[in-house]
Amino acid sequence: MSRSDTSTEHAPGSGVRELDVAIIGAGVSGMYALYRLRGLGLDVRVYDQAGDVGGTWWWNRYPGARVDYPGGPFYCYTFSEELVREWDWTERQPDQPTVLAYLGHVADKFDLRRDIQLRTKVVAARFDEAAQRWFLETSEGERISAQFLIAAVGTLSAPNRPDIPGLDDFAGEVHHTGNWPQDRQVEFAGKRVGVVGTGSSGVQIIPQIAREAASLTVFQRTPQFALPGRNQALDPALVRDSKENWSEVRRQIQEFGRPSSLVPSTRSALEDTEEERQRVFEEAWQKGGVALRDCYRDLVTDPVANGHVAEFVRSKIRETVRDPAVAEKLMPEYYFATKRQVMDEGYYEVYNQDHVTLVDLREEPIETFTPDGVRTAEGEYPLDILVLATGYDAITGALRRINPVGRDGLALEDKWAESSRTYLGLSVVGFPNLFLFHGPGSPSVMFHMFYGAESQGDWMAECITYMREHGMATIEAVPEAEEAWAADVQALASRTLFPQTASWFTGANIPGKPREFMVYLAGPRYHENLREVAANDYEGFVFERARTGADLEPSAVRG
Repeated sequence: MSRSDTSTEHAPGSGVRELDVAIIGAGVSGMYALYRLRGLGLDVRVYDQAGDVGGTWWWNRYPGARVDYPGGPFYCYTFSEELVREWDWTERQPDQPTVLAYLGHVADKFDLRRDIQLRTKVVAARFDEAAQRWFLETSEGERISAQFLIAAVGTLSAPNRPDIPGLDDFAGEVHHTGNWPQDRQVEFAGKRVGVVGTGSSGVQIIPQIAREAASLTVFQRTPQFALPGRNQALDPALVRDSKENWSEVRRQIQEFGRPSSLVPSTRSALEDTEEERQRVFEEAWQKGGVALRDCYRDLVTDPVANGHVAEFVRSKIRETVRDPAVAEKLMPEYYFATKRQVMDEGYYEVYNQDHVTLVDLREEPIETFTPDGVRTAEGEYPLDILVLATGYDAITGALRRINPVGRDGLALEDKWAESSRTYLGLSVVGFPNLFLFHGPGSPSVMFHMFYGAESQGDWMAECITYMREHGMATIEAVPEAEEAWAADVQALASRTLFPQTASWFTGANIPGKPREFMVYLAGPRYHENLREVAANDYEGFVFERARTGADLEPSAVRG
């Protein structure tokens, strides 16, 4: 029997299931929330439409999928030294099967599967003001009532399927990297393959496809600054030392978002001569990973410093790609490192192969898909398989698709129509008792994701404990706190070059999505803020006591 078969499956009934906490998502955050809240004696259940635990690592199993950076041995939960000691990471950038196996191990070690309901999609969530509870419906018709609803839906879990004419008319296989087939291997050998998109997943999968396909056509929307990942086996001494000194490693992650050995330089690129900069850049390039991004402190804050490193990367592309015309098509024009940083394992070298064609959609846009392939402004490209590496409706997309309804019938889609505001990245005005993991306005992907989940999960657990000790039924952010937090998020971003680049950080990849930078860039300060808010009796929140039959209105207590 497979692991996924041992998880509890539900038996739909006609009644409403009563819970203390309902959690949507069985990935890194949802699993930690279950572990933490169940430890308080609460009745908790996790719902996930996947076939096993793992979240994004269950869905993203395309060839070449692996951790970006920093990875092993630090891409893991930090709360349990025992867990750290018993799992052996072998690569600097662990691949998808390894990460999924690790998360499965965590679920088994802490006996989480018995409270995880798989192959179950939450299709509706509504807050009942009279009952002061959330009511959920699933794809199987099950109805759930919970005092608290936790959205652990992931930042990169809502695949973006581009609106291109004729896409549904294509007669061949179509696969999105974020929803890769789970039950079979996609066979590229001898096939004519097209890939749309050259972001992280595109850059990872393209070299893999090129090894097998008869022909590969890459339809590039935006050239990327891809850095050499230089994945390698981990130094056994590094693994041993990290296990023996894990409490110190965890402290460093809390303080810096990564171990101190990986902390960026404090030196400005403008302090060095051109010759010195080239030496620093070259050393970082050879080291690989995000070493180049971190080799000076001002590469994402100063346009001049950014220009130096951007031109260095462009020179490396020109050195690698033999055809000058192709190399020019691969030249990125945005500020270096202001999109999700892409790691490269042989990506640029692919374009030196005779069976690989690069189509620059800025010069040669797609007019339509046809049953046999793609027609652009310049000609036809026959295909057998189409891979959509077109990314995600990031950070907010997964929760917006559920579209929970809060007070006064307010739908989240309407609340976030002009701005995806939150307080602390984990609470939304108008949506009592709804907690978000890695929501807009949190550090999310710009900080250690496992530690971030632990920090937010601990805050949620302590908040629920506080409410029960003080007889409170609901908690909700107040508008003033939400507005101030949104201003702080944008103020931090404005000190950098990030907002000046069209990216999924700003929602620019989704038509109609509000254009705003959605990540809180001061990760260590953020987690300190969580602790301070809790210490100040949850400043910025308002509580309600439980209604009684005689109550016309609930009594409110401001934090």
